[in-house]
Amino acid sequence: MSIKKYEGSCHCKKVRFEVDLDLTKGSGRCNCSFCAKVRNWSAMVKPGAFKLLTNEQDVGLYQFNTNSNSHAFCKNCGIRTFTKGYVEQIGGHFVSIAISTLDNISPEELSHVPIQYMDGLHNNWFNSPAETKYL
Repeated sequence: MSIKKYEGSCHCKKVRFEVDLDLTKGSGRCNCSFCAKVRNWSAMVKPGAFKLLTNEQDVGLYQFNTNSNSHAFCKNCGIRTFTKGYVEQIGGHFVSIAISTLDNISPEELSHVPIQYMDGLHNNWFNSPAETKYL
């Protein structure tokens, strides 16, 4: 296990957080209607490993479909930073961190993060879609 404390933020730094994350466990990219639009690349942690460092009033939330997940973004610059939610099939409560918002990660580190592709577009979450190059 290689847990590291990462600092993350939006573009304007109004939304900042810390997360204890083991990127050797992998990350995910999905082709569902939301993830494909935002070019999502994320890694999940339990809520106890995540700490929001800024005022919650600077964080906007977007929900859709079942409203079981809250996609957080900065109300000032619009950058999507993390998602909080609950999905029984993946272990309950989670926080999904947008990899692109991690401030103290090197390109070399990023190049070694394993990626799991998910076919959310067809509700086939535990399998990769036929084509992944665009994700």
